[in-house]
Amino acid sequence: MQTLISKVVALAGGVGGARLVHGLAQCLAPEELTIIVNIGDDFEHLGMKICPDLDTVCYTLAGLANPLTGWGRADESWTVLEELRALGCPDWFHLGDRDLATHIERTHRLRVGQPLSQVTQDFCKAWKIPFTILPVTDDSVHTWVYTEYGKLPFQEYFVHQQCQPRVTGFEFAGVAGAAPASGVIEALQTADLVLICPSNPWVSVDPILAIPGIRAAISHREGFRQIIAVSPIIGGHTVKGPAAKMYTELGIQPSALAVARHYVPLLTGFVLDTIDAAQANEIGHLGIRPLVTNTLMPTAGERRRLAEEVLQFALKLRMS
Repeated sequence: MQTLISKVVALAGGVGGARLVHGLAQCLAPEELTIIVNIGDDFEHLGMKICPDLDTVCYTLAGLANPLTGWGRADESWTVLEELRALGCPDWFHLGDRDLATHIERTHRLRVGQPLSQVTQDFCKAWKIPFTILPVTDDSVHTWVYTEYGKLPFQEYFVHQQCQPRVTGFEFAGVAGAAPASGVIEALQTADLVLICPSNPWVSVDPILAIPGIRAAISHREGFRQIIAVSPIIGGHTVKGPAAKMYTELGIQPSALAVARHYVPLLTGFVLDTIDAAQANEIGHLGIRPLVTNTLMPTAGERRRLAEEVLQFALKLRMS
């Protein structure tokens, strides 16, 4: 990218994060983009290590993702799941046959001592992904959701319970003792732009920001670094996922403004949808420069268009 924004770090989780990262990958050279991914959703299932956010980002950039769901593999089959179901195994978490290969090999490598960041790097090479994708930590950090029915592991709440229980809070177990994975702090410290993707602020981005050292590395403003977030909430709703529901249940009106407030004082810029243009002035009063545009990304072209607008916005902020 021939501008003053030549090193971009994206913080991503979920389908929304993967889609914007896909747009950035269409605009930037491999050495210009690093993606740092949430691992709070990771869990063990049927003896395997499952990393949903890492896999969604990787599958999307490799052109392997299911285009209808945004997660899982395209052209998937379900033979193993059907056989497991027949044996009485839990089938609430759908593991396709192609997807299983990823989990089996990852689990094997972790058990022989390879860190998750190395495993991810090797998988990216195999899938011909030229960009750097890093789990935020190689340590185990698990998101727990506090609900009206007690504390639930994230995947139990998200998949098994289909986000139905009322949320009262969150915990990132193990975060105090976790360290950023190799390369994470260096990427943040040398970035011209840190971009918080339109991922769930509570359970996709907060687990990243909670890792010791991450917020400090992002906040370090030497070199006019820009820190921009894209709202996952449009018109009080989310395209995918329970973020708006979580805001409501925590007593906060879901809105782009609420998301901007969530990230104060990190941000220099904030991107919100045209539907929410009336909130731009209030966001500006927070000391954050707003950009109003169409933030929906149903196609590869729309993802690239939004990524280009965000990059130009970051350049404008840097030069102002």
